[in-house]
Amino acid sequence: MRGAALLGLFSLLAACSSLGGGRGAGGLPVVKDPAPIVSGTMRPYQVRGRWYTPKDQPNYDEVGMASWYGDAFDGRPTSTGERFDMNALTAAHKTLPLPGLVEVTNLSNGRRVVARVNDRGPFVDGRIIDLSREAADELDMRREGVARVRVRYLGQAPRLGGGTVLRAEAPRPAAARPVQVAAVPPAAMQTTPQPYYAPSPLPTYAPSPQPASQVASQAASQIASQAAPPSPAPIGGSYWVQAGAFRDPGAAQRIAERLGARAKVDQTGGGYRVLVGPWIDQAAAESARQAVVARGYAEALLISGG
Repeated sequence: MRGAALLGLFSLLAACSSLGGGRGAGGLPVVKDPAPIVSGTMRPYQVRGRWYTPKDQPNYDEVGMASWYGDAFDGRPTSTGERFDMNALTAAHKTLPLPGLVEVTNLSNGRRVVARVNDRGPFVDGRIIDLSREAADELDMRREGVARVRVRYLGQAPRLGGGTVLRAEAPRPAAARPVQVAAVPPAAMQTTPQPYYAPSPLPTYAPSPQPASQVASQAASQIASQAAPPSPAPIGGSYWVQAGAFRDPGAAQRIAERLGARAKVDQTGGGYRVLVGPWIDQAAAESARQAVVARGYAEALLISGG
């Protein structure tokens, strides 16, 4: 009787480990009952004139840029038919089998997660994976918006879940096996505003003639006001606040109208971004970002370029 009870306990533990859902686990999950590959997601497909061919890639190991998505897509169906849950550890990839598991390492801080890949994307040049908000939080990349990561394919996902947080590792030399490095077309990186990286040296701009407190006050009032005509763009202004990204242009336009004269809708990739600006320097842009957050857009990002 006691032996049967122990056997049952071991079976239960094995079943739990096969899901790989334990947060903070130190090792990679072991999937003993994998979900079948969704056959419809393995056919070649076309997005904005470019063809993509999904295929089994057991040795997939690539370094490139990751981005993330959240509120605008929460609850919507993914390519596998599952509902996107921004609070789960999930991801989108252009060609890996679905659903699958990948190990994602933020190369700037060593943080690692295992994410369930259940969607297609990102369809932006230079990006190799799109992560859920939760995965971005665990990798400590949500504020920056993008991060340089290493992505390794682990195989098919379990029938449920599969995401887990792994022990962070210090940066180490590349393994003997070659690692693909995604190319980032220079033209693509220059034509649209890029997420702002705090460690990067700031460009030199003409100093603002107003005190920082006055700039912050004006930024908040300009965002809150919808009746005022558009103000002329500051000379040399190169900073923007991204209030959000949406698939529905109508939703993006409504948000822009709420944020006032300096807000605009920018079509990029397969969606629409609401941008507020431009701002002459980082201090003014940060004040504007805080004002946007105060209006209820907690995920507002500071970006530079444009």
